[in-house]
Amino acid sequence: MTTSEDQLPAAAPVWSATAEKLARELLNDRRSERRWRNFFRLVWLALFAIVAFALFATRGHSNAPSGPHTALIEVRGEIAAGAEASAENLVPGIKSAFEDADAQAIVLRINSPGGSPVQAGIINDEIRRLKKLHNKKVYAVVEDTCASGAYYIAVAADEIYADKASVVGSIGVLMDSFGATGLMDKLGIERRLLTAGENKGIGDPFSPLTDRQRGYLQATLDQIHQQFIATVRQGRGKRLKETPEMFSGLFWNGEQALAMGLVDHLGNLDFVAREVVKAAEVVDYTPKENVAERLAKRLGAAIGAGAVKAVQSAATTIR
Repeated sequence: MTTSEDQLPAAAPVWSATAEKLARELLNDRRSERRWRNFFRLVWLALFAIVAFALFATRGHSNAPSGPHTALIEVRGEIAAGAEASAENLVPGIKSAFEDADAQAIVLRINSPGGSPVQAGIINDEIRRLKKLHNKKVYAVVEDTCASGAYYIAVAADEIYADKASVVGSIGVLMDSFGATGLMDKLGIERRLLTAGENKGIGDPFSPLTDRQRGYLQATLDQIHQQFIATVRQGRGKRLKETPEMFSGLFWNGEQALAMGLVDHLGNLDFVAREVVKAAEVVDYTPKENVAERLAKRLGAAIGAGAVKAVQSAATTIR
């Protein structure tokens, strides 16, 4: 039988280890609290910086109007929702240009392969509406490409200018996909697609396309194509020299497009502003992100990443 004096040396290391563990956990907790405190301080500082930038930065003209001028709207890249050339982005700038009394005319400078017929249609409709409301001329100036949906927008202009080597046209509609059913059969892969509604999976690349479904899709494309053709005829009128291939989806260079009545003249932005509008100063009304908006997006991503790291760190600390 051991005495209490004999037990003391054995208990001392146990107490020491427990105290060390408690101290370490307390230190980790305080580190975690400090990380969170610093993180929220950073968030408030970032929000303050965004507000400060927003007070001194504006979204809109790249150069301030000063007397009579030509208003410029850039239509660049793919025409799609969420893109730079979306209706949501361009329409506010177009409205501002029409409403500015010093803007003598509006020029759409186009360099786009096309895109969504819906987005192009919204822009076309808004331009025609504003032309009637404000009685201002609109000119389209083609740079490298004005095809498909971009041409859909261009025909809303009173006149279209292009370079002799510009690509113009492609008046057609497409729906692209692929089919891999044969390959799946060779590989012994079974497609398990469950739907409520016999056509809910129409267009699925791993399921066969029936003749009825193909006919339905083709009829939809044909109808949108006819809408496109009607818009072109409405905008160009008797200037068009229609041929069987004009609405086939083919495209032409600027000289050919001029001969076909798809464009009115050869010329660039400076020429149109100086010689046609008679207002050589060009003011860009294309909506653009200002410094504050760009900073907010980048900072938002950074804050999100910081929050994840902070949470992960806290989780590691309390394990």
